Amino acid sequence: MKSLDLAKYIRKTSLRLVSRANASHIGGSLSVADVLAVLYADVMRYRPNEPLWDGRDRLMLSKGHTCVALYSALAAVGFIDETLLDEYGTDGTQLLCHVSHLIPGVEMSAGSLGHGLPIAVGMALAAKIKSATYRTFVILGDGEMDEGANWEALMFAAQQKLNNLCAIIDFNCQQAMGNTVDIINLEPIVDKLESFGANVMRVDGHNHDTLYEAFDKFTRCDNRPTVIVADTVKGKGVSFMENRLKWHYSAPDTNLLQQALADLE
Repeated sequence: MKSLDLAKYIRKTSLRLVSRANASHIGGSLSVADVLAVLYADVMRYRPNEPLWDGRDRLMLSKGHTCVALYSALAAVGFIDETLLDEYGTDGTQLLCHVSHLIPGVEMSAGSLGHGLPIAVGMALAAKIKSATYRTFVILGDGEMDEGANWEALMFAAQQKLNNLCAIIDFNCQQAMGNTVDIINLEPIVDKLESFGANVMRVDGHNHDTLYEAFDKFTRCDNRPTVIVADTVKGKGVSFMENRLKWHYSAPDTNLLQQALADLE
């Protein structure tokens, strides 16, 4: 599946699942859809029928509350049966509303923020020690960058010259309680990340060509970890959700779901 088609599938499926489960976090799931689509369509090495293949690239979704987007991507590329998605957010399911490692293709469970990058650093360091060729990717939210553990991990990654590590920040400018600029202003984010020793690129997080170019440049960086700051729109693609904090928490009812799906067409 081409990345644009995959992104559309992720958005439409995520909307349906969140509406059916009356769950949360659709805004951030829509903002990260293009990053996931480019990774799974064009960048990462994986085998859906062999999810624990040693040579696979590792992906940590540290902003695990947007797991519905990852589950949708995993179903689209064959890690899980599409019919399993209907269980999302129901009693007794393994498709929890924060990403769960019980699902094939998921490397780590996530809930409390700030853990994904430290874990990814450990995986990247292990690859270096073993002379393994897999790359490690980790997706973080911009609000998640308030967590000090991320900055500690980045300093260590730079010290160890982990050029096999790529962090992507879904920079949609909102977090649980408001705009990131009003809670803890991250700017100048590029200067801060570079001062910690990272190879930093800032791109349009919805432009598949520029995302792919950034990932390609990551593979050619020879002595530093890479951080891609992906500027995105929370609720991307749905007119009444874009840049609206309400959709960090709310689920669309049946009527709004139909309107949202129509927007995506």
